[in-house]
Amino acid sequence: IYLTGLILVVIGLVLHFAPNLFNWFGRLPGDINSESENGRVFIPITSTIIISVVLTIIINISKR
Repeated sequence: IYLTGLILVVIGLVLHFAPNLFNWFGRLPGDINSESENGRVFIPITSTIIISVVLTIIINISKR
């Protein structure tokens, strides 16, 4: 449980002090971005899959 909290703190610090490090996130192939004059639709399919895989790995490591 402490390892998961530590990992989240490290991720938060990285995002705070180096926000440009993850500029590619949300612009991956497979992320749907549609703009028109009436609105914008953004569906981050690939980004969501990456988040799911990373969180699954973190949770499985922390349970051992």
